[in-house]
Amino acid sequence: MNPKYPVFIPTKGRYKTPYTIRALQRLGIPFTAVVEAQELEQYSQVVDLGCILVLPHHDKGLIATRNWIWDYAQNELKTPYFWTMDDNIRDFYRLHQNIKYRVDSGTFLAVMEDFAQRYENLAICGMSYEMFAPRKKKHPPFILNTRIYSNMLIRTDIPFRNELFFNDDTDLCLRVLKDNWCTVQFVAFLADKLPTMTISGGMTEYYKQTEKRKQFAEMLQRAHPDVVRVVQKFGRWHHQVDYRPFKANKLKLKPGVVIPTEPNEYGMVLTKNGMPV
Repeated sequence: MNPKYPVFIPTKGRYKTPYTIRALQRLGIPFTAVVEAQELEQYSQVVDLGCILVLPHHDKGLIATRNWIWDYAQNELKTPYFWTMDDNIRDFYRLHQNIKYRVDSGTFLAVMEDFAQRYENLAICGMSYEMFAPRKKKHPPFILNTRIYSNMLIRTDIPFRNELFFNDDTDLCLRVLKDNWCTVQFVAFLADKLPTMTISGGMTEYYKQTEKRKQFAEMLQRAHPDVVRVVQKFGRWHHQVDYRPFKANKLKLKPGVVIPTEPNEYGMVLTKNGMPV
């Protein structure tokens, strides 16, 4: 089973380290790499040309690219939802009884799509990071009304676009939540994303400017002074967001939707060396 909605990977300078591209290729999940014209030849060495979209601009930054993808999904494809994933995701997991199992098909994306389609006010959902689900801590299947990073299933028709140059995903989620929409961060499925600044390309060169990291956090604080603080953690500046004000945002089922009483495994089974466990 594969996702029914398009998956986009905006990518720049990472044709030698195409982690998300390789992960989706391994799983047989259709996707579109969105690249700048000057890197088309390099990316065509790792992605079929039929799976590449060339941007009409270059060197405008990730925000311009993400918004172009959103416009393309809404105006050209006319799809009600679309996925956008960072280009440094190594793998994907299902968390089952607190153990992480590497997925081997696109079914996990289809599961999240079905969940999102149940609700009339769910604007954005996506996976938590594998690193944030330690083995010895209990985890819920999903967290309501928090930030979604690096992998997003976005409802195309919501009246928003990315705005801030830095921390745009956090800013987008906050604006969505303040407008009484909901977000869902899945923990039942996890993305194994490389830590920021560990590979070149993308936004790495910007984030390496250590002296400006406080400015990046302050930018988000200025946009949302009611819920964002600037703090020092792990020897550098970070933003810290208080999501408690959004607890009142409740998911609303679409008319006629009935939640099944029995679990649906979508055909997923646990295997070891190709054999069911």
